[in-house]
Amino acid sequence: MKAIVYRKYGATDVLEQQVLPKPEPSENELLIKVKSVEVTKTDCEMRSFNFAVKWFWLPLRLALGLFKPRRKVLGSYFSGEVVAVGCNVKEFSIGDAVFGSSGFSLGAYAEYISLPSDACLVKKPKELTFEQAAAIPLGGINALHYLQRVNIKKADKVLVNGAGASIGSFAVQIAKAMGAEVTAVDSSVKKAMLQEIGADHFIDYTKSSFLDTLEKYDVIFDMVPQSSYSGCIRLLKPNGRYLCANPTFIKMLRSVVTPIVTNKQVYFAFAPETKEYLIQLIELVEKQKILPAIDKVFSMERIIEAHQRVETEQRCGIVLLTINNE
Repeated sequence: MKAIVYRKYGATDVLEQQVLPKPEPSENELLIKVKSVEVTKTDCEMRSFNFAVKWFWLPLRLALGLFKPRRKVLGSYFSGEVVAVGCNVKEFSIGDAVFGSSGFSLGAYAEYISLPSDACLVKKPKELTFEQAAAIPLGGINALHYLQRVNIKKADKVLVNGAGASIGSFAVQIAKAMGAEVTAVDSSVKKAMLQEIGADHFIDYTKSSFLDTLEKYDVIFDMVPQSSYSGCIRLLKPNGRYLCANPTFIKMLRSVVTPIVTNKQVYFAFAPETKEYLIQLIELVEKQKILPAIDKVFSMERIIEAHQRVETEQRCGIVLLTINNE
């Protein structure tokens, strides 16, 4: 099978297409013919081993490979078609269209992937294309996880910092579905897309800092590690909630103290990837509350362009890779 591999850490040119053995599913696994996969910021960070959040550099290096990557095929969030099932698999059948996450197993930058039947994987609704389905798990699960934790009420003012990528674009839509008034913060090239998916207000961070606004917010959903922690806390109303979705170590420490010395709450717990979250997201899609904001779709041969677009934050939404299945 064809796959995109990287055998050392580095720039985009370490990515190359190779032929690898097709996986064989065990008795508890299913073999999936991959149709589409999201190209994520984390994929780029793992490829280069240059993470925005520096505090977990050493444990990640030990987990992913000290001198070279242990898992040579990236890609976690994908859609595809079941082509084989193990004898103990009951939930899925050959021919099922599915989507979900391979988690830390990665491997979705390839024509085929084998996963256990209890992985974060569900059947794809007919109304979603394979590209749309692949664009849901990362952004949808994380945005839903955070926003459900803070009990958003109708007319709450919510600011999403870093709204123009995967998680941020879903946060805008899900907050709107919960009845919030949403302000999106990103660069001007993403303004039209963010307004189209429901943002009520837009702040171009390249022209002015959202921290300079006189507005106060019930919830700040922050995707930017370098943003000012104290500035975000200052912008919250009494009993406001700060969702720190990409925390530095210092922000994690300060989050323990903030609720003690103020009347504001801070959340940074990472989202568990579960089938239950995917089912809730399908329900929101069926109610026409959310739909992935897709930026561009690249072929396998253009994987370097795809990584460059994500890494340099040129994207207006979600970047996908179409897998060339014959």
